[in-house]
Amino acid sequence: MATPRTRTRKPKAASPCETAGHDDLTGKEGADMPVIRLGYIQVRVTDMEEAVNHYSNTLGMKIMATGEGGPHMSPHGISPGKLTYLKAWDEWDHHSVVLEEGGVGLVKFGYKVSSADDLNEFERRVQRFGTTTQRMSKGENLAVGDGIRVTLPSDHVLELYYEMDYAGTETGALNPPPWPRDARGAAVPRLDHCLYTAEDPELDERFWSECLDFRAGERLITDPSDPELIGTWLFCGQTPHDVAVIKGPNGKLHHFAFLLEDWNAILRAGDVFGMDQVSIDVGPARHGITRGTTIYFFDPSGNRNEVFSGGYLSGPAFPPITWTADQLGRGIFYTSGEVNERFTTVVT
Repeated sequence: MATPRTRTRKPKAASPCETAGHDDLTGKEGADMPVIRLGYIQVRVTDMEEAVNHYSNTLGMKIMATGEGGPHMSPHGISPGKLTYLKAWDEWDHHSVVLEEGGVGLVKFGYKVSSADDLNEFERRVQRFGTTTQRMSKGENLAVGDGIRVTLPSDHVLELYYEMDYAGTETGALNPPPWPRDARGAAVPRLDHCLYTAEDPELDERFWSECLDFRAGERLITDPSDPELIGTWLFCGQTPHDVAVIKGPNGKLHHFAFLLEDWNAILRAGDVFGMDQVSIDVGPARHGITRGTTIYFFDPSGNRNEVFSGGYLSGPAFPPITWTADQLGRGIFYTSGEVNERFTTVVT
């Protein structure tokens, strides 16, 4: 167990026009940000066989376990159907994607934290914020240790945990090659981030920053003279974003993304998607927001995926970037400056 650490950053309310985190940047290069990363995401799929083929063969993930779910595995007390657990080749934990048969859309997502002490602190903060929490025991989720389950203001289910069974990467830890020789499909190395919708993005931004020490790297507002928050891209480490929230219906998923190495890997993934007749939404393209390169596409059930590469280094002293609604097209897809209606309206 890690030694408890003293935090210097205190929760503070944000107004719609405030640039999140900008007021306390001074001297924060070594600030403690104990949420490590997005660890897993669980989504519903209509056809398990088709979904497994997509994630294991087209994206190149490894099947780690299968089985029937139980009531204890569902955050809403509903017994899920068949479950399949998968991991990407450069992930060392047991799994990062869980497929649940029956429907479509997001079930829950989990973020890994540094220690049990961080879980205790986060639980206190979340309860102060006024959000519903419950303790999560080891074994409730396959291979996942103790944690807390939180219902976000947007009705999404978030799980925080600090232990997961170790599985190791596909290249090993002793004199490893740069990539696995038997890599399949797009060969995604790891899960990277997710984006969901909320009726009140500002409230969810406050939750992530006040309760979990996330910072807004980029924000989309209506107009500087009368700002309303439309979207926020938040990070907990040094990536451009680890979670993002845009205005839309509560409880819905826009997409979840896998990291690729560079632009060439994005283009190669596009070739694989063409070979496998994957439904493409947008791309290959470049984002203005985050500066990353991207392809958006759908799994066979209609859940939107993304492969993402590039971007910039963020961190505790990163000064937030602001985009205005009149530049939405360039913010989302910089080169074309256009966003199709499907991209802004289709969520699961």
